Amino acid sequence: MVQEKNMTYGKQISTNKTSAYQRNHNVVTVGVMKTGLGPVSNLIAVLLIICLLGLLYLTQVTKTNTLGYTINNLTTQQQQLKEQYASLQVQASRQQGLDKIQNSSVATAMPTVIPTATVTN
Repeated sequence: MVQEKNMTYGKQISTNKTSAYQRNHNVVTVGVMKTGLGPVSNLIAVLLIICLLGLLYLTQVTKTNTLGYTINNLTTQQQQLKEQYASLQVQASRQQGLDKIQNSSVATAMPTVIPTATVTN
């Protein structure tokens, strides 16, 4: 007869192991969950950030358009002022020309003509 050796641990050795391996106990332990944002809260936070970025973009575009209109108005005003300046220069040169002609030596040497009669129809 050959004796078979069954390997069994004594009570001493099994108590040194974790107590989770006892009968009617779960082997898996559930760790404490971190307190943080859940998936719905993360989604809401991402949507909020996207909305804020969109609002920032719209304010910048509106500001750019407003400045564009202001620049356009100032450009048309500048063009009008240039045209007015050119017409005033022409008018000033005409008036200076008449004054020069009246005060010239040739114009002063001419005799003045007095009308004697008027023609009527």
